[in-house]
Amino acid sequence: MGMTFAEKLLARKASLDHVVPGQIVFVEPDYLLSHDNTSAIVGKVVDLLDQYGVANPDRHIIVLDHVVPAASEKHAKGHKVIREYVKKFGIRHFYDVGRGICHQVVLEEGFATPGSLIVGSDSHTCSYGAVGCFATGIDRTEAAALLLTGKTWFKVPSSIKITVTGSLPKHVSAKDFILQIIADLGADGAGYKSVEFHGETHNLSLDDRITIANMGIEMGAKAAVFPVDELAEEYLLQIGVTPDRYDSLWADEDASYERAFHYELNSIQPRIAKPHAVDNGARVDDVAGLKIDQCLLGTCTNGRVRDFHEAAEILKGKHVHPDVRLLLLPASNAILNTLIQDGTLQILIAAGSVLLPTGCGPCLGAHQGALAPGERCLSTSNRNFKGRMGCAESEIYLASPATIAASAVKGCISDPRNIEMEAKQ
Repeated sequence: MGMTFAEKLLARKASLDHVVPGQIVFVEPDYLLSHDNTSAIVGKVVDLLDQYGVANPDRHIIVLDHVVPAASEKHAKGHKVIREYVKKFGIRHFYDVGRGICHQVVLEEGFATPGSLIVGSDSHTCSYGAVGCFATGIDRTEAAALLLTGKTWFKVPSSIKITVTGSLPKHVSAKDFILQIIADLGADGAGYKSVEFHGETHNLSLDDRITIANMGIEMGAKAAVFPVDELAEEYLLQIGVTPDRYDSLWADEDASYERAFHYELNSIQPRIAKPHAVDNGARVDDVAGLKIDQCLLGTCTNGRVRDFHEAAEILKGKHVHPDVRLLLLPASNAILNTLIQDGTLQILIAAGSVLLPTGCGPCLGAHQGALAPGERCLSTSNRNFKGRMGCAESEIYLASPATIAASAVKGCISDPRNIEMEAKQ
């Protein structure tokens, strides 16, 4: 019997010929990611770090992104602790305020490579499965232990196979697709499973794959991964990752899966996740007309150049509804620079949007963009839990960049395909 992607990769990392679901393996991850929570992680083992040091300083990636710039003295102190830790222990891969959201930075800097294993003290570390990397979130205690030992353990996950065919229609995106999957499987439908995407994945761009992998955790997945094809290899070359730097792998044809699903991309429609659960899904048409107060375009889920291009295509020559605030949150400084240079940002600002620092703040209600009681936000982020954006008496709806743009213009949840039809009339 062949092995799945997760089984193959964990067997390789554990120096074993074969592993099976449920087996415990001990491994050395290629990298450990942390962000503003580094201060809390280090605080757990500060005395031990002074005594023994960091096991692998070059494997620790730190990106300050959650509350940037610091919004209070408390946050500033946390950032200061991190900067001192970086200098004391020689952490080379440190990215201070303004570089971007940690997951986008890890991808742009070429840390996530095919066949690698990355763990992070953030649940959306699974984003890197877009480039054939086994990537998953761990808690702060695990991260602290990893700093000291350089090792951690895994229970080999069973796997789910999702086969895709066809292509997404105009104004229907990867966000709509992953919201459909999560609605079908449920918030825990892939609990501690590795989700593999098969079939005509070449019809999904790298940005599409990142969005889908990013939200793997929203159906409980331990990892969500795509095969490495020519498109992925071309992307890696563009960011300076040459083939000699990685050894990709993929599942065997006779691998065994716990469950299997098939999706025809041509049939996917604009989707939405209603409060207060990501699997509380519906078609946009089912909730069209619902008044909104704020829109958030960006985050680590949909904060890439293509996402803003799609929104700008709809917003060009139009203006955000006077009752709506449209916040822009590019996933990195590199993306922001591209949007400035190609004129996209000018279009969005002219339409009445507000540009925020490249960080995570509004997504988790930590910094800027907080909601008031009774307000409703439409967001391209990955979670809509009660109180997620700073107010337990507000509502968050998740949607695609195109739906965000169309709704911002109308002042209510709107199907982006209707905007296209109206323009032609």
